[in-house]
Amino acid sequence: MKYFFFSCLIGLIILGSSPSKLDSVQAQDGLLESLVSLGYRQPDHFVKEVDSAQVQMGYELITKGKTRQLNGKKGKFISKYFSCLSCHNTVQEDPDPSVSDPEARLSYAIENNLPFLQATTFKGIVSRESWYNDDYEKKYGDLVKPARHDLREAIQLCATQCAQGRLLEDWEMKAILHYFHSIDYKISEVLNEDEIQQMNFFASRGRQDEGISFLKSKYLSASPAHFGELPESAKEGYPYTGDPQRGAAIFELSCQHCHRPEGESAQAFFFSELTFNMLENSISGFDLFSFYPMIRKGTYAGPGHRPYMPHYPLERMSDQQVEDLRAFIEQKAD
Repeated sequence: MKYFFFSCLIGLIILGSSPSKLDSVQAQDGLLESLVSLGYRQPDHFVKEVDSAQVQMGYELITKGKTRQLNGKKGKFISKYFSCLSCHNTVQEDPDPSVSDPEARLSYAIENNLPFLQATTFKGIVSRESWYNDDYEKKYGDLVKPARHDLREAIQLCATQCAQGRLLEDWEMKAILHYFHSIDYKISEVLNEDEIQQMNFFASRGRQDEGISFLKSKYLSASPAHFGELPESAKEGYPYTGDPQRGAAIFELSCQHCHRPEGESAQAFFFSELTFNMLENSISGFDLFSFYPMIRKGTYAGPGHRPYMPHYPLERMSDQQVEDLRAFIEQKAD
């Protein structure tokens, strides 16, 4: 009897000293929060308790480029030229978060009137495991190494290289991470009701690892990024027949996102004969500011005006979509 009591006591002590794993998740729980609660490795950028004041500051940094500190002191612009929204959305942009498909994304952007941009949305960014993936090393070299598996470093690389701005201060980074956690996917956004029950079946029976694997299969933990090549001939283009109707959507949701009056670009695109004639003339060659190189290679800063055009990886604009845009331009040109 004494031995039985002693064994039970030891068992309770061991149980009490071990980290407990959640045996269920709810529809409105955050994705990363749920993964960590189930026993998944807690990343360095994890925020245990999201603070609304920090979220507001982070929101202003992302959308406006600067904010005030909690003590009321004014902050400085991160960049003189760009905000984060120049290249990133903050909402879901793929109809299926587990698939990166530019054709499906364009349809979703048209349906929801979303910008069709070069960079991946911030929605769910805290639940990813790597950033600046695949071919971005070709562009940024060794700068990618610390950023690829560290969200803080990825944010700093974006601020200093992509936005041509400055390093963020610690308080700014903290606020942005709180904001990013506030826009993480909810469980209900990646799982339907039956899938939630299935995952909780695993978790309630001590099979959290299976639950984690199941949950991770429902979204992309890394955004693929492969750089496209120029067509062999600018005149012939890529071997696809362009759809001018899809091209019109790309022009409006992508090109005009920055090339609008008072936009980030010094060159504004209008629905005008002058604009479309200018763009059509740019199709014929492969010089730096021609149609295909601008999309596939991007442009670089000109004297006195540092902003540049980031290029589109294949996963962000397909060769078919490039031809769709071309077809629209040629249709509208005189």
